[in-house]
Amino acid sequence: MSEVKYNKAIKRLEEIIEKIESEEIDVDELSQKVSEAVTLIKTCKAKIEKAELEVKQVVEDFTNLSTKEN
Repeated sequence: MSEVKYNKAIKRLEEIIEKIESEEIDVDELSQKVSEAVTLIKTCKAKIEKAELEVKQVVEDFTNLSTKEN
């Protein structure tokens, strides 16, 4: 899967869930949709983890900068 934006991945997950819950999906398509959903969930999780690390680094850098100034 090419680079997917977080919001687009969430929207697609919501579409898949809605389709499954409304029973608009046949058994043959279900496996493919579940597989796609798993891929999207992994993508979202990776993006959240990356953002968390970046925020921690910014906070750490800011804390270190503030400590050096005092």
